[in-house]
This record gives sequence, C-alpha cells and structure tokens, in this order.
Amino acid sequence: MAQGGDWQQDLLRELADGSQEDAPPPSRPDASDAIPGAPLRTGAAADAQPGAESLPAAPAVPRPPHDPRVVAAAPESVPTVDPRLAIALGRPQHGDSVARRTSRSLRKLTASAGGDVAEQTRLAQEVQQPVTTGRVIAVTSIRGGVGKSTVSALLGRTFNHYRHDPVLALEADTALGTLPVRMGAESVRWSCGDLARILTPAMQLTDVTGYLVPVADGGWLLPAGQGRVGAPLDVHTYRTVTLALRRYFAVTVVDCESLPGEVARTAMDTAHARVVVAPMTAEGVNGTRQVLDWLAQLPHSALATTVVALSAASPDTTLDAKAAAAHLREPGVPVVLLPYDRHLAQGGPIHTAMLGQDTRTAAVRLAAEAMQRAVRMR
Repeated sequence: MAQGGDWQQDLLRELADGSQEDAPPPSRPDASDAIPGAPLRTGAAADAQPGAESLPAAPAVPRPPHDPRVVAAAPESVPTVDPRLAIALGRPQHGDSVARRTSRSLRKLTASAGGDVAEQTRLAQEVQQPVTTGRVIAVTSIRGGVGKSTVSALLGRTFNHYRHDPVLALEADTALGTLPVRMGAESVRWSCGDLARILTPAMQLTDVTGYLVPVADGGWLLPAGQGRVGAPLDVHTYRTVTLALRRYFAVTVVDCESLPGEVARTAMDTAHARVVVAPMTAEGVNGTRQVLDWLAQLPHSALATTVVALSAASPDTTLDAKAAAAHLREPGVPVVLLPYDRHLAQGGPIHTAMLGQDTRTAAVRLAAEAMQRAVRMR
C-alpha cells in the first residue's frame, strides 16, 4: 500500500482484484466489519502487532452476505430434522376427514355464503391494516408442548398470505424450539446471536435477508439457534435483534419461550400485542388465567393488547370449550378457539392447503385480533 495515498481506495482496489483474499483485515477493523464469533483486536493488543501500520479508523460500512470474509466465517448449515428421522414423517394428512370435507361442500351448495364472505372480508382487512412502524407480536404459553410454535407458524403464514409488506417469524425459544420445522425450513444457519453481532444501522433489507431463512409461502425466518443444546438466548440479544429488525419488517411474530422465562417476560412486556396459547385442559386454562391476571398488573395495561388462543390438541377433549373460553374472557380479553386438526397433530412442516377449514378460519381470526391490538399500541 502506497504511503501518503488514499489507503481506503487502495484497500478497495486490492479487494476487488482478489489480491488480498487470504490477507488478514486491517489492524483496526470497524465494529461493522466484525465476523460473527471472531474477536476484534483493539487497544494494546492491536498496537502490539509487529509491523502493523498506523491507519485511520475505517468508516462504518456494512458487509453484505456475499462478503468473502463473512462467508468464510459463516456457521455450517444444519438440517432442521435429522435425515435419519425425516423419512419417518410420512405423508401429510388433511386436517379434515373426507366425510367432513364432503359434508362442507354439500352445505355450500345449499346455503347462502354471503355471510361467510362478509366475515372473511372483514378479517382480511384487519390483518392487512397499514403500519407506520414495525409491529411485534409475541406468542407464549405457561408451559411447553401446548402448541405455541404451531400458533406462531400459523400467524406467520397468515400474515405472509394477506400482507404485501415484509413479515418475519423470529424464534426466541431457547429450549430447542420447533418453529423452523413448523415453518418448513429444511436447514438453518444464522441465529439471533449471530445476527445481533453484525447488525448495523446502515444495513439494507437486502443485506439483512441474506442472513435469514426464506419461507416457501413467503416471508422470512430467524431461528434462535441451530437445534443444538448451547448457550441460551439472553435478554440483551433479544432486545438488540427485535429493535433493529423492526425497521425492515412490518410484522414480526416472536415465538417466545414459555413463561416465566426471562426472555418471555421481556418479550411480553415490550411487544405491541401478545398471544397466550392455552391448552384446552382444566389446569391449562387455570394457569393461563393466572398469566392474564399478571398482565393486568403491568404498568402499561398489557391486557388490552392480549389475545388468548385456546388450543385443542386431542379429538377426545372433554373440557367444555364454551365454559373455558368464558373463564378466560372474564379479564376482558378475546379468546379464539383453535380446533383439533389432524394435520397439525401430525407434526412436521405445516402445509396451509392441508389445514382444516375451521383451522384456517381460526388462524385468520387470531391474526386479525392480534393485528388490531398491535396497531392500537403506539
């Protein structure tokens, strides 16, 4: 590099012709040039390098995903389902039985569909409400295994279907969450922690999406990890990622960990709207009611922006759904019944076309209720 010249132009020229592909970065890299997982050399450690040039600090230039240094340090792509297990998933089955689908088709031929069309139009308009800033909708539950990730995936797919602006599904479940599988991602690479270290205000949407997983039906996915047991997602990382990504996505659906986890409580406290998934069991409804009472005590009236998804995980549920919903509505929150669906109960990727009709209608109603409250939250 010529002494006394424009070192930035010289460096860019050398990178362009490939002469420094294997060379280390400048001795004082800017924070925006950081590679996930690679420590920055600063202060005395940088000054102690033998033969290091004394250069002015580089400007904050974001590194796009195709930067050779970032690609070289990219984590390995990991399948969301072990290939040895993937063959056991079997063919997806329809959420409604053949008899049920036939009966519904006959009813459509003999009854007027005007009322149904009007209701569907109203719900679609609420889902499509314009926003001036990104809205965050957090989904949680009192315990795992009650359908929290399933509801998150249904919401993400519904918003992707009805909205024309970018939608993100963000996994914030530290306990080996299943959102990537439910969203149909075959593999994952970058995680929330990776993205938190490289996000800069100068990055464009095209730069950010290079670190995300594109969803087949539209939208984007950011997993919490790579499906391995490791360091849990912390509150600082969650705040960093969600605050930054609100600039790029009109709606972000966050699949939180179960309450009372620290990240879940933070997400519930800072989101524009909240969806609490309640299993259709006596203990599940009772525990969810306690969560609603806790939300009512938060200083900014979180209860007014909360919706409950009452989820039936078994066709043999004996709990009276109307009585359970009435108990949950007492604090003043809407309750959307998510019926038992054979396709959802099967596990694996969710195929929208395979969902039962009542499930699709419930997903749109849940998205409309959440969006209405998220827009109301200023």
